[in-house]
Amino acid sequence: MRVRNLGILAHVDAGKTTLTERILFTTGATHKKGEVHDGTTVTDFDPQERDRGITIFAAAVSCDWAGHRLNLIDTPGHVDFSDEVERSLRVLDGAVAVFDGVAGVEPQSEAVWRTADRYGVPRIAFVNKLDRAGASFPAAVRSIRDRLDVVALVVQVPIGAENEFRGVIDLVGRRAWVDGDPSVITEMSPEVARARRALEEQVAELHPAALEELGDISDSTLRAAIRDLTLKGEAVPVLCGSAYRDKGIEPLLDAIVDYLPAPAPAGGDLAALVFKVHTTRTGRLTYLRVYDGTITKGDTVWDAGAGRAERIARILRVQADRHTEIDRATAGDIVAVAGVKSAQVGATLSRRAHPVLLEAPRITDPLVSVAVEARTGADGQRLPQALAALAEEDPSLTVRVDAETGQTLLSGLGELHLEVAVEKLRRRTGLVITMGRPRVAYRETVHRGVTGSLYRHVKQDGGSGQFAHVVLDVAPGEGFTFTSAVTGGRVPAEYIRAVEAGCREALAEGPLEGHPVAGLRVTLTDGQTHPKDSSELAFRTAGKLGLREALSACEMVILEPVAEITVSAPAETLGAVLGDLAARRGQVTDSGVRTVTALVPLAELFGYATRLLSRTHGRGSFTSRPAGYRPAA
Repeated sequence: MRVRNLGILAHVDAGKTTLTERILFTTGATHKKGEVHDGTTVTDFDPQERDRGITIFAAAVSCDWAGHRLNLIDTPGHVDFSDEVERSLRVLDGAVAVFDGVAGVEPQSEAVWRTADRYGVPRIAFVNKLDRAGASFPAAVRSIRDRLDVVALVVQVPIGAENEFRGVIDLVGRRAWVDGDPSVITEMSPEVARARRALEEQVAELHPAALEELGDISDSTLRAAIRDLTLKGEAVPVLCGSAYRDKGIEPLLDAIVDYLPAPAPAGGDLAALVFKVHTTRTGRLTYLRVYDGTITKGDTVWDAGAGRAERIARILRVQADRHTEIDRATAGDIVAVAGVKSAQVGATLSRRAHPVLLEAPRITDPLVSVAVEARTGADGQRLPQALAALAEEDPSLTVRVDAETGQTLLSGLGELHLEVAVEKLRRRTGLVITMGRPRVAYRETVHRGVTGSLYRHVKQDGGSGQFAHVVLDVAPGEGFTFTSAVTGGRVPAEYIRAVEAGCREALAEGPLEGHPVAGLRVTLTDGQTHPKDSSELAFRTAGKLGLREALSACEMVILEPVAEITVSAPAETLGAVLGDLAARRGQVTDSGVRTVTALVPLAELFGYATRLLSRTHGRGSFTSRPAGYRPAA
């Protein structure tokens, strides 16, 4: 059976989960429509998702349509769970981006779009909720073109608008879909004919096959040209509908088959990427995307990165929280396996005789920390292991013990992310846990560097000694870069690598307040070795201690994380909103009649939702997304 692996992406509340539920119902994978507001959805099966009414964890489901197996991953829309989206996009071939027909492109939908750009994932756009008051398909299309800077190909037009919305017209296949039943259009209305002509002209400008037939482009040529442009990332087909009202679902499924890619042809040795780990009552499940080769139940595979063998005890076809056991998985499959004990997210499983390393998904650095503490001594003994299991499932969570206070700190991407993690821990383990006030993750960076910082590491305590002499230049930079300018072989290559490793270790704590260091360029300009006492360990130690000493001589500044927030509120309350943002050290970047966009230090946004409701008499809302770091005031 032919396969499509795709994700459903969007801003929170754009209707991703409802769309996924309608796809499952329409394809016959389920026999009852799941509803978010009733807590009956297939993909939002976790108790917290049903309690909160939002998607928190990416869920995989499968269904069949037109001779194709569709493997779908319903991803979270809230910014705090953006790493779930990142890990999903790494293993998907295509995506459906869902946009609210009233709001158009929203901040998180733009953020996940950029992530899909980075992984080169072809997309189709679905403008949802066209039955809502204020919905406008043309405005939503303009928003997609302007904010995402893409060539938007309108391949469908709506029939009616708002409460008069009744269905969609497929401009490529010349069919009208009303109440789920397609009908062939024998004669187009002038408006629909203009839309078809505009689509033909737009495609002909981009594709030579369509250009050759311009004036009388066949449906098959137009469809093939749109598919080609989509797969190359040169254009995005735009569809429309209302998932809640079952409008536009069948033509969307056709478009998924017509325009999104199949897994690339395979035929080599095994290569499978771990993109999710989940601990259940019956054991550990490891989610894989198989890129090449075949995995069979009972196989022993090789984790090339860890240098460790793993055994595949069972292979499971996943349907959210339900699983069906299968004997094998082949290239293109997305499955869960039981029996793999240690492979982490980002690991590649292959054959020991032919080891492979695939690109791992990027993990976002944590922005917010909370202290977590068990109420009783018995719970305190179980807490470290429980936290380690939590961080294994979600690599964007980190756990560390504060050296000064002895507190256990759990760090993540936002308040909600940490609240969900701690509640998950409580429900899973039964531990009684308290959670402290959130604290943001500050950074230290170099404002003015130093040159020629010399560090000599000499240690003699009987037997072989340690000797390493390094000279470092430190300057401001992007991220962390290390280069060597040593000439004449004064420091061997293996010792240079050891110096770099030591410098990376030194970045964990800055000289000002012990925050991690970022934004610097280190150059090893000179060094000296000893014929007997020099070693990689000695140069690694010299790199670590030498950079610490150099940073103490630099002019350093503390950076704080900043968020871009967009506030929507009644016009008469915007004055109060602007005043509150100013008090929170916000910098307004855009202001309209009912919306304000501002850059605000993340530390000032704790508890902001409650404050905003108070300032706007319960009628305000806001969205946010990370916007980097800036010097702390």
